[in-house]
Amino acid sequence: MSKIPILLLFKRALIEIPFVFFAILMPFFGEGEKFSIFGVMVYRDGLLAGTSIVVKGTLGVLAAVILSTTTTAREILRGLEKLKLPMIMVQIASFMLRYINVISDEMERMKVARESRGFIATGIKHWKVLATAAAALFIRSYERGERVHLAMLSRGFDGALPSLDSHSVTTREWFTALSIPGLALIASITASLIGW
Repeated sequence: MSKIPILLLFKRALIEIPFVFFAILMPFFGEGEKFSIFGVMVYRDGLLAGTSIVVKGTLGVLAAVILSTTTTAREILRGLEKLKLPMIMVQIASFMLRYINVISDEMERMKVARESRGFIATGIKHWKVLATAAAALFIRSYERGERVHLAMLSRGFDGALPSLDSHSVTTREWFTALSIPGLALIASITASLIGW
């Protein structure tokens, strides 16, 4: 439904691999009832817990990947605002997204300046120089933030960012968004009726 290529979805979902390795080990440790699967003895509670971690983790990762792939950062922030997330948190996230490129550009300029003076980090002995550069980057970022804040106040900033456009949700979008939770509810009710 989101028209994301399966290969792209799979590549971005690989972040889940450490949790899968942890879940694979769970059936072999624990206590309680043991039974054999293909000649290997496993604990029933560990198998259920491991399966639960894999299923919940996979669903969570896939939902996050689909959301981040199909929705722009600006729309995610607008959605968080409509979900009544505290305004200060929405503003912090908004400023972070706006100025992350500025900070990365500043970091790149500092790296070029170091390398133009012949500095190449090769080991632990250069950590002092890198720590000093990180501290300088922090100070520059803080000062830039102060200047931006003062500029916003001088332009009449009252604590609320203006909303440039409003988007009303269509019936089709509501239906699409509620289809998967609806299917999960139907599956849950069916499983309880069957006795799983």
